[in-house]
Amino acid sequence: MPRQLKHRSRSEIIASILEVTNGNKARRTEIQYKTYLSYKLLREYLVQLLQCDLIEYIEGERTFKTTPKGMQVLQTYNKMEELLVKSALRH
Repeated sequence: MPRQLKHRSRSEIIASILEVTNGNKARRTEIQYKTYLSYKLLREYLVQLLQCDLIEYIEGERTFKTTPKGMQVLQTYNKMEELLVKSALRH
């Protein structure tokens, strides 16, 4: 991400969290740094993602991991993003 952060939508933030926790187990601090979120905001998003079953918390390791449902959401988001970029380039 560029040095100057742009305003991100809720879906962009959710996608970035799912991306960090996809395929590997990530601790809260790692997610925070890779997504450029404050601790307070990160906590709010993690609670929502856990409630929606998009990520899971692995108690013994104190890590988060994307669930299969979360991976589907991330794939759908990436496809939509790709379509929007393609249509923007055509116009």
